Amino acid sequence: MSYNTILTQTEGKVAIVTLNRPQVLNALNDELMNELGDALLKFDADDAIACIIITGSEKAFAAGADIGKMAKLDFQEAYRNNFISRNWETICKVRKPVIAAVSGYALGGGCELAMMCDMIIAAETAKFGQPEIRIGFIPPIATTQLLARLIGRPRAIRYLYDGALVPATEALSWGLVDEVVEPARLRTRVQAYGDRKSTRLNSSH
Repeated sequence: MSYNTILTQTEGKVAIVTLNRPQVLNALNDELMNELGDALLKFDADDAIACIIITGSEKAFAAGADIGKMAKLDFQEAYRNNFISRNWETICKVRKPVIAAVSGYALGGGCELAMMCDMIIAAETAKFGQPEIRIGFIPPIATTQLLARLIGRPRAIRYLYDGALVPATEALSWGLVDEVVEPARLRTRVQAYGDRKSTRLNSSH
């Protein structure tokens, strides 16, 4: 697969999708989300693949949605064109396990993307947050519901209202993250988990 904003590779039965807009800390725009959705659906349909990993760079999993692009839309245009829901929710159609491997910032849309995965394994350097409130914006993609389910309603409300950044270890204690590892071990740990998921899925067929 050849894309402009993501990189794809396979290792055994594990597919790895790397968000690749380093100049903007992997900010999520329409092109990236379209390409990510396309790659996910193709890997989901590929019998040779049993597990999918989504990751970013050491500095940022994804620093949020591309606000510069969003600022140009008015309400009617966004509503008419199904903005966000038409391509951001593609990941919810994937039936195979999807693991988010998070280093650095996972903010706003980046945090939402990670939460839509089946698991989040984070490096100790990871920071999570929904800072949309700071620009007068409500988090989309059912974030309010996802957060309440994962970390409880009172904590979710505080998390959304203050827009603070949460270190990986605190996110783990909240239940937002499934595991935290040293940065140097993130790739091998997630790959090992992906291999384990692949083995279990294959043995169940």
